[in-house]
Amino acid sequence: MSKQKKVTSYDVAREAGVSQSAVSRVFRPGFSVSKKTREKVIATANEMGYRPNAIARMLITKQSGMVAVILSSQANLNYPEVLSELNKELALNNKRVLLFTLDNADELDELLENIWTFQVDGVIALAAHFDSKSLDLFAKHSTPIVLYNRNVPESNANTVCCNHDKGIKQLIDLLHQANHKSYLIIAGPTDSDVANERREIAENYLHTLGVEYPPVIYGDYGYKSAREALNEWLKKHPKPDAIICSNDAMAIGVIDELKENFHINVPDDISVVGFDGISASSWYNYQITTIQQPMKQLTKAAVDILMERIENPQAAAEARVFTGSLIEGNSIKTR
Repeated sequence: MSKQKKVTSYDVAREAGVSQSAVSRVFRPGFSVSKKTREKVIATANEMGYRPNAIARMLITKQSGMVAVILSSQANLNYPEVLSELNKELALNNKRVLLFTLDNADELDELLENIWTFQVDGVIALAAHFDSKSLDLFAKHSTPIVLYNRNVPESNANTVCCNHDKGIKQLIDLLHQANHKSYLIIAGPTDSDVANERREIAENYLHTLGVEYPPVIYGDYGYKSAREALNEWLKKHPKPDAIICSNDAMAIGVIDELKENFHINVPDDISVVGFDGISASSWYNYQITTIQQPMKQLTKAAVDILMERIENPQAAAEARVFTGSLIEGNSIKTR
């Protein structure tokens, strides 16, 4: 049996009685074409079984149609939702996600070499640290990058970020108003820009409120790491009035560890706050007071900035900051 000939855009154009360029415009988002022509072309294409060739389109547009998304293995629990939203926003711009995961900073050079081979149109980096040297490589390869949820003031980088400063201070104000005196900070990993920023904001703001710089212990953003770090610390120190966690996943771990192994209840015996506003933070057994990040605004802004830089590589770097929402749960003791 002979192989059936593949239907081309020229076949569709001939059958629909339109030009080949009209068929091309119908299947390229953002290109102008009349409603009548679009309907005729789509009906004809469906009848003939035609689908546009992505590789051919790449050769014409000089773009791969792919955007690399770099995700750290120590990412927050809300990042699957972030990835889903990024995928939706990029699809609206006829781009597809190529996902790369980064286990530690030492692997970054190898990961970037991998990215260059795919000739992606751009990169969005989630929860991965980039120094100025790494960012310079993107300019060298003419590949625009947007850093998601971090502010890098010393670098000329495109960034979208939640207002960590305002959010952390809102949480601490609630704790301070409850007349808490002693604090413990459970920070995220030291190689995380976001974790370091949140920790520094908390330390410095508590100091301005007359509190001595509080002790800091570290987790990896994960539930288990917070439990283990807190367990070791409480074996050697008295419990504080309040615990400030770098994210909600660790706050949940803290609440469970306090209750199960130390018989300390939240909020009756101690206050706990988190950050991010993941869905589990509102579960009945936790009801954490936290800052909910404006995830949809952040993801849309990241894609908008990236698309603008793909179309206009000479555009100046831009930083967009969005304010999160204070969620007052039931994890702060009132006095």
